Amino acid sequence: MTGRAVLAEKTHWRAALVAARKALPAAERAARASALATAAVELAATTGGPVCAYLPVGSEPGSPELVAALHRAGHEVLLPVVAPEPGPLDWAVYTGPHSLAAGPLGLREPTGPRLGPDAIGRAQLVLVPGLAADRSGVRLGRGAGHYDRTLPLAAPDVPVVIVLNDEELVERLPAEPHDHLMTAALLAGAGLVTLGNNRRP
Repeated sequence: MTGRAVLAEKTHWRAALVAARKALPAAERAARASALATAAVELAATTGGPVCAYLPVGSEPGSPELVAALHRAGHEVLLPVVAPEPGPLDWAVYTGPHSLAAGPLGLREPTGPRLGPDAIGRAQLVLVPGLAADRSGVRLGRGAGHYDRTLPLAAPDVPVVIVLNDEELVERLPAEPHDHLMTAALLAGAGLVTLGNNRRP
């Protein structure tokens, strides 16, 4: 498959997945968000911290409660900060909802000191957003490349886990050489599902 064909297929997937998320009833989205928060805390109990996480935007699975629950469980939680220039994400410590301010791309970001892109290298667990993943670990993001530039800085033996709706774990997605493979998917119904690559779950 040519590069242009891969991009076209990714565009098709993104449109379908975003539409499906927006069509999900609010009550169902809330129930799934609660289940994901519980599952994330259970997973972090097995890995320890720091945990690199994120605050969902729009119809993304999960809710701010997932981050708050990790914080209440005693984990140091690092949240992404979008840099002014294209490059890997910066990170800052989450200390509670009072510590957040509006950032670019609709994100809310911690107001504390910036720790630099290399801070992800301290993480014992990395939770990432995405639109879908396949059984081999390929992740489909929104196309901006923030995580593709950031995840290579994570320690090689640290689990990188995508947070999804159950139906967003599919058999095959179009892939490009720069796509960073996921260790596992965290799903509201199925819980933690290990994906087919060499990183530990």
